[in-house]
Amino acid sequence: MNLNDLGPLMDRHQDGGLSLDRFRADPVLAALQWPDDVLQDFLFEHGDHGPFVVDYGHLDLSAITWTLEAIPATDFHTMPTGESEAGLIEHFAQNPVYWASVKVPEVGRHWEDHGTWLRPPLLIDRRLLDPADSGLQVLEGRTRVGVLRGRLREQLRVAPHHQAWVGRP
Repeated sequence: MNLNDLGPLMDRHQDGGLSLDRFRADPVLAALQWPDDVLQDFLFEHGDHGPFVVDYGHLDLSAITWTLEAIPATDFHTMPTGESEAGLIEHFAQNPVYWASVKVPEVGRHWEDHGTWLRPPLLIDRRLLDPADSGLQVLEGRTRVGVLRGRLREQLRVAPHHQAWVGRP
């Protein structure tokens, strides 16, 4: 099952007919057995976003296994995102304090106190992409990764490792 195959479910979601709980309970999605955070951030929040679907619509969702991992901050320096939104991470990196504060106040405080994000972003093993490649790619969480890059560049507090959901074959 690919992201593109979820069109009817996404249409029902767009029409406001599916809460997160009802969305999650759909038998097709329940069969994936993905962590709730991943299901929400990947499919519920972005599964019908045009550029996101262009970049990831071909992914075989049932072939992805998700684990929460600690990723070194340095690994995020050059980590790409999908081609449709290339440059977006660097856009956020230009003003990291602003982008951390534009969310809820606790996000900015968490960066200041802990040097990391509140909610782990989603990364995908690039072997799952077409064409396949090596390394990880930012699937969801471009703002967070941009804030991290900007904080590193501006020598603001940054933790040495950051939690991220990583999808691997």
